[in-house]
Amino acid sequence: MHVKKGDKVMVISGKDKGKTGNILAAFPKQSRVLVEGINIVKKHAKPSQENPQGGILSQEAPIHVSNVMPIDPKSGKPTRVGYTEQNGKKVRVAKKSGEVLDK
Repeated sequence: MHVKKGDKVMVISGKDKGKTGNILAAFPKQSRVLVEGINIVKKHAKPSQENPQGGILSQEAPIHVSNVMPIDPKSGKPTRVGYTEQNGKKVRVAKKSGEVLDK
């Protein structure tokens, strides 16, 4: 996958198009990511130990990885990802600026 947990990404299609957020979790087998504040859905919860009131909760749902693009650290705009080798390690590079995306 071209993104991973902790990356700042922008949604490029769907109901949340144009919004940005950090990736909370990545699910490579399903090709999906969980982005903070994106794709909010309502979940009906029965009363339980940790939620004695129950009711309707709002939470993020995973979106397909093809609908997000990492944000270029230099320009702040969405960019495609390239790969290069530095010090014997494969690193992700922003196509727009050439800036390294891995910390």
